[in-house]
Amino acid sequence: MLAGMTSTDPALQHTLDHERAHHEHCRTVLAAMVEGAQEHVVAGEDVSASGADAEVLGHRLRSRAKEMRELPEGPLFFGRLDFTEPEADGEGAGRALHIGRLRITEHPAAPPLVVDWRAPVSRAFYQATAGDPRGVAVRRRFGWAPGSRGDSADLTGMEDEHLARGESRDSGIVAREIERPRVGPMRDIAATIQPDQDDLVRAGLGDTVCVQGAPGTGKTAVGLHRAAYLLYTHPQRIRRGGLLILGPNPTFLAYIAEVLPALGETGVRQSTLAEEIARHPVTRTDDARAAALKHDARTAEVLRRALYARVDPGAAGDLAVPDGSYRWRVPAEALARVVADVRDEQPPYTVGRERVRARIVRYVQERAERRAGPRTNAWLRRVERSRAVGTALDAVWPRVRPEEVLAPLLTDPEVLARAADRVLDADEQRSLLWTGRAPRSWKSARWSAADLLLLDEIAGLLEHPEGYGHIVVDEAQDLSPMECRAIARRSAFGSLTVLGDLAQGTTPWAARSWRTALAHLGRPDAAVTPLTTGFRVPREVVGLTNRLLARLGVDVPPARSLRGDGELTLRETEPGAVAEAVVDAVRHALGRRGSVGVVAADPDVPRLRAALDAAGIEAAGPEALDARVAVVPASVVKGLEYDHVVAVEPAAIAAAEGPGGRGLHRLYVVLTRAVSRLTVIHAHPLPF
Repeated sequence: MLAGMTSTDPALQHTLDHERAHHEHCRTVLAAMVEGAQEHVVAGEDVSASGADAEVLGHRLRSRAKEMRELPEGPLFFGRLDFTEPEADGEGAGRALHIGRLRITEHPAAPPLVVDWRAPVSRAFYQATAGDPRGVAVRRRFGWAPGSRGDSADLTGMEDEHLARGESRDSGIVAREIERPRVGPMRDIAATIQPDQDDLVRAGLGDTVCVQGAPGTGKTAVGLHRAAYLLYTHPQRIRRGGLLILGPNPTFLAYIAEVLPALGETGVRQSTLAEEIARHPVTRTDDARAAALKHDARTAEVLRRALYARVDPGAAGDLAVPDGSYRWRVPAEALARVVADVRDEQPPYTVGRERVRARIVRYVQERAERRAGPRTNAWLRRVERSRAVGTALDAVWPRVRPEEVLAPLLTDPEVLARAADRVLDADEQRSLLWTGRAPRSWKSARWSAADLLLLDEIAGLLEHPEGYGHIVVDEAQDLSPMECRAIARRSAFGSLTVLGDLAQGTTPWAARSWRTALAHLGRPDAAVTPLTTGFRVPREVVGLTNRLLARLGVDVPPARSLRGDGELTLRETEPGAVAEAVVDAVRHALGRRGSVGVVAADPDVPRLRAALDAAGIEAAGPEALDARVAVVPASVVKGLEYDHVVAVEPAAIAAAEGPGGRGLHRLYVVLTRAVSRLTVIHAHPLPF
């Protein structure tokens, strides 16, 4: 049965009325769940327990109440499964289940009114086919009015697939949802997840997944839904270690910010790597050569040498440790042997320092106990804290800050030459050195963005940072080896979801191979799964960008699109008439539904925005996600989508990356931001 809002079939209307009534009941129950969660907080505060237990209980109850209160408004279910087999898995056996974004139940022991899309029984909604129905007799999809805030009257249609009868069809509801105009932040795709996407979403917690996703294949949405799935399936383990979403820039993070809350998950940290490593403000700009070297993996070895050059086994001489009127002697050669042994073990620098201290104390303890019997803990602490031990330790294994290692390295050619010997050549070493007057100390140093990356590397050598239980890394193809290492340090005991597209790599150090990038991320054996079927970018646009893909020098399979409803317009104009042509194209686009993105080389953006303003067309920047028209620099458009893209002067977009840059990759990104219509305006020859 295929149903729509124009149908007059009485049986259909009766079924729709029944489903609307069920939805209204679900709304009432959800409101009671929200109120009950708050009541549990109040009751929990009066629970008689230890202070620690009460604090843990209170935190959990308050967190749950906050999550319930912050659920965005919207339809409470999008699908239904009618099962035939009594032995079907889980709570769906032998009856019907509604599938939605969270579980709704009148009380914990009662059958659910709505099952969470992440529950094992819900998997059949995404994976069942006529050939493999998985015990499903009927799969029903519900059609809701666009932008519905959850009013039951907004349930306007439905489709049934009788899988047990061998019936299967393409879903018009899914197609309309995928093709719906994009204004505002990214939406969740829980209702439209495809089988290959579902496999990735439900991969195990211990699995690191790398998704090579062509434009429009939903790789970002897959990563976010995987985060929601892991939080649902392994709540204690994930929340104990934390879950981090890493995006390329704040605009992108704003664009995806509403997806996880819509799936019932709040409190997840969404950040950029720059935020994660921001020890100091960025007040210095590197030239291209210096930045590239600082992002190079070889620099990690230079930093390691510079740090451990401070360890000097022979610096202290003989050590005399006072014990009342007695002095315990640690010969210089014994102390040097302890330091050398610890250095060979390659612990984190700070751990190594404390290991040396512990072995000095043990050396003294063994001799003291041979002379006078067992020593007390108080005696051991006194020896540990003695000035003599501290002075010797500072000589052989000094305490140090990352800044105290890096500043001399980047200002003193001799220090750099010793650390970079046979790693960087003389010309590369000169390129790394700061220009201008050297700071009097690290406290007055000015740091570049890449310097912060080096400081983070040294900090990781000093002490392993506290890691996350899982990290989702989007636009990962743009990460440098040193950036990958910074992420790997934060996931030493967790797993990763790595999302990207090698064809969209636009940084000077962008990856050309996932194997190389995954090795730097510490996951060399992770599976790489390609997503090549586009659901958003139309066939006409994919055909154009596949021509450009062949020139990018990356091993990426061509994309294909399931959408044949797109439009592609190539419009040539005179050099002085580009702005006028853009205004005309935007006016034409505004006659259709959806968002309009005008994307141009960064220097051209102010001129085009002024032209639109003069023509009476209000245009915002990329940060205004709800704007009807946005003028977007090509450098920040990655990850964003617009129904109609007006790409301005492709040759200028490609040339803006400079000679030897990745301008064609940047252009590839720009052209694939269109999810319905693409207009290319140019006065110069097209690079493709």
